[in-house]
Amino acid sequence: MNIEYVKPQDIERRSFEIIAQELGGREIPEEQRPIVMRCIHTSADFDYYENLYFSPDAVKIAHAAIKSGCTFVTDTNMALSGINKAALSRHGCDAVCFMADPEIAETAKRAGTTRASASVDRAAMLGKPVIFACGNAPTALLRLCDHIREGTFRPALVIGVPVGFVNVVQSKVLLIDSGIPCIVARGRKGGSNIAAAICNALLYQMDAL
Repeated sequence: MNIEYVKPQDIERRSFEIIAQELGGREIPEEQRPIVMRCIHTSADFDYYENLYFSPDAVKIAHAAIKSGCTFVTDTNMALSGINKAALSRHGCDAVCFMADPEIAETAKRAGTTRASASVDRAAMLGKPVIFACGNAPTALLRLCDHIREGTFRPALVIGVPVGFVNVVQSKVLLIDSGIPCIVARGRKGGSNIAAAICNALLYQMDAL
C-alpha cells in the first residue's frame, strides 16, 4: 500500500489534481468546471460530471446576483453551515435558513404543509436578489415552481439538488421546465453538502474575477 504524504494545507489542492486527472479529457465548459469539480470533491462521486444541469448563462447570472449583494437562502441549516462565511462577506452577501424559525413551523402546521414550503414563502418576502439553494426538500422546489408560475417570487438563481426518492426527480424536472436560471443535479442524487458546495464554488469564482 502506497500512502501519499501531503501537507494539510495542500490536501484540497492535491484532491483537485486527482479529480482533474480522473476526468481526463472530458469536456466541461470553462465556467461550469469549478462547480462540477467541487461537487465531485465534496462527494467523491464522478456522476456529477454527467448529472449536473446548467440552464443558459446560469453561472453568469449567479455572479451578477453575488455582485449585487444577494442573499443565499438554504432549505437546511446544514447547507447554511457549509457556505463559506468569509467568502460571503468578501462579496457583501449573506445567507439565511428559515427552517428552525418557530413562526415557520407554526405557519406550516396551520397550512398543513412542510416547513420547507413555508420557508420559500418567507424567502419571497425578502425583497432583494436571492439565490435559493435546495439540497434536501423537494417540497421547497415544488413551492418555488408555484411562485414562479404565479409571478410572485423569482429568485436570481435556484440550486436544485435535493436528495432522495419521493418527488425528488419530479421537482427537479419541474424546476428545469420553469425556465428560471438554475443549476440542478438531475436524478436522485444531491444533498445539503452539494448545495453548499455549489454556493461556495460560485463565490470562489467571484474571487478570481
